[in-house]
Amino acid sequence: MEPDQKPCNCEEVLAALSDYLNLDLPRESCRQIEEHLAGCPSCVEFAETLRETVRLCRQYKPSELPAPLGEEVKRQLREAYQRVMESRGGSGGH
Repeated sequence: MEPDQKPCNCEEVLAALSDYLNLDLPRESCRQIEEHLAGCPSCVEFAETLRETVRLCRQYKPSELPAPLGEEVKRQLREAYQRVMESRGGSGGH
């Protein structure tokens, strides 16, 4: 996302989310994403899920493999993804 480009919908925010969480975006882009997140619970939930996934992945050494995800975690991830997709398709994004 360019610094002067406003993320006006969920798709644009989700595309920039990894860079946002890694603090790899200009301050203005971060501000615009934060404004979007302030009004979009689905994107907030997805961002929190991504943040937690990154945190969990950082716990492991490269030679270690984490245990398979439990069914409850898989269900929660699917539901979060589904809510984001429904909000994008159902309302045309934010």
